[in-house]
Amino acid sequence: MKSNRPVVLSFSGHDPSGGAGIQADIETLISHQCHSLSIITALTEQDSRNVKKLIPQNPENILAQANTLFDDFDINCIKIGLIGSIEIIPVLRSILLRHPEIPVILDPILAAGGGKKLSTPELTSLVFNQLVPLCTVVTPNASEARKLCSSEDLTLCGQSLVDQGSEFALITGADEKTERIENRLFSNHQNETFYWERLPHSYHGSGCTLASAISALISHGLDPFTAISEAQEYTWNSLAAAYRCGKGQMNPNRLFWMQT
Repeated sequence: MKSNRPVVLSFSGHDPSGGAGIQADIETLISHQCHSLSIITALTEQDSRNVKKLIPQNPENILAQANTLFDDFDINCIKIGLIGSIEIIPVLRSILLRHPEIPVILDPILAAGGGKKLSTPELTSLVFNQLVPLCTVVTPNASEARKLCSSEDLTLCGQSLVDQGSEFALITGADEKTERIENRLFSNHQNETFYWERLPHSYHGSGCTLASAISALISHGLDPFTAISEAQEYTWNSLAAAYRCGKGQMNPNRLFWMQT
C-alpha cells in the first residue's frame, strides 16, 4: 500500500553528537509524519559544546544522490541546512532550478551554537545571491541575517531577504538581548512579530528543528504563514521539554508529544 506521508528531502551536515544537523531534521520530520530523505553535505567532528572540525562532502556525490532520489520519489519539500563549502552551492542551485515547483526552506547556518564559524564571507555572499532567490522561506537567526545582508538593522535585513527573492524571511531572536524572544517575519504581503517566553538554557539544534518543522508542515499542504507559526510552537515545546546528555547544550526533545 502506498504511503500518504509527504516526502521531504533534507540537505544538511552530520552531527555525531545527535543534537543538530541531519539527525535533528529526521527526528522533526518523523515527528510530523513525513518520510525523510537525507543527503549529507558535510561530516563534522563535534560534541554538545561546539564544532571542532568541518569535513565537506564531494559535490559530485551530492548531485548523484539527489538525481537518484528525484528519479524515485515525488518530493514535496526541500530543506537546506549546513552547506559546508562554496563548491556545493552550484549543485544545490542547479537542483532547485530543475524543480522550481518544490517549496524550499533554507536555514543558513553560518556558525555553530558554540561559536565555531561554519562559513566564509564568500560562501555567505553566494548563499545570499545564489540560493535565497530560489527559497520559499529563509530562517536565519539575527546574527546570520546581519551577515547575509551586511546590515545591523534587522528590519532592513528582513526586507533585503524578501527583495532578493525569498517569499518569506523569518529572523529568529533567541540570541538577542530581549526579555522575550522576538521572531520577526517578513514578506511582500505582511510582516509579523512572534513573541515567545525565553527558556533558561542553551539548546543544540533549535534552528534545524524550526526549519525542518516548517518544511514538514508545508509538505502537508499548510500555507507558509501558518506553517511558520505552527513550527515555532512545535520548536518551543521541544525546547521546553529538552534534556541533557552531554556536558554542553541541551538537546531539544522533538518527540515530546510521545511523553505521558
